[in-house]
Amino acid sequence: MPSPTPRKPRKALSAAALLVLLGAGLAWFDPAYQTEQYRTVIGERRVVKLVDGSRMTLDSDSRATVAWHLRSRRVQLQTGQALFDVSKTLVRPFRVDAGAAQVKVLGTLFSVSHLNDAVRVTLVRGAVSVNDATEAGHSVQLVPGQQVEVRQKLLQSPVTVDTDAAIAWKDSRLIFERTPLAEALAQIQRYRKPAIVLDDPSLANLPISGVFDNRNVEDLLNLLPSILPLSLSTEFDGTLHVRRKAAKK
Repeated sequence: MPSPTPRKPRKALSAAALLVLLGAGLAWFDPAYQTEQYRTVIGERRVVKLVDGSRMTLDSDSRATVAWHLRSRRVQLQTGQALFDVSKTLVRPFRVDAGAAQVKVLGTLFSVSHLNDAVRVTLVRGAVSVNDATEAGHSVQLVPGQQVEVRQKLLQSPVTVDTDAAIAWKDSRLIFERTPLAEALAQIQRYRKPAIVLDDPSLANLPISGVFDNRNVEDLLNLLPSILPLSLSTEFDGTLHVRRKAAKK
């Protein structure tokens, strides 16, 4: 009679199955093994060199968490503005989450601004994809020189911008080109601790243009009444009120 075919021990089969499941799990899940916290105070700018060779430049009053995962590199920009110069690696793609926006990239130079509920992504070099947080999961691929916003969790259409102006903050400059006053004041607020309050909504869309030093925004604020029909008043705690200039009698 022929010898019976030897059977593999049940324990060996179970161990093999466990290894397969473990491998599949690691391929699907992407656990974090190290996190780092970074923040800047008002008036501070900080360059952070990450362990993979990438660089993250944080603007004034910004906060970010860097997480190193098994299969990816992730940054959570809680608030503020950051410029990313990402080293390219196919093994661990780079991702930035900011509010309702998610930016995915392999290697590139781009900036992310997270102010209140609005997120703005500007691409200087390379390519990135930006997703919003809607159920449909809208996505857009940017090319260099484009900028896209996510407002109220909804992805807007990309526009062409001057990238030098968009990242001028890294050189301590604010560049406005017919920028609505409300938006300009929101940017200025990033470099000033006491609040800036726009008391008259009718002033919100007044355009402002020019190149200014963000290390001394008080000079810029004091200049506003000479170029726009508005007046300024300051409370004891430094809160600045912006109102329409009273008509001359």
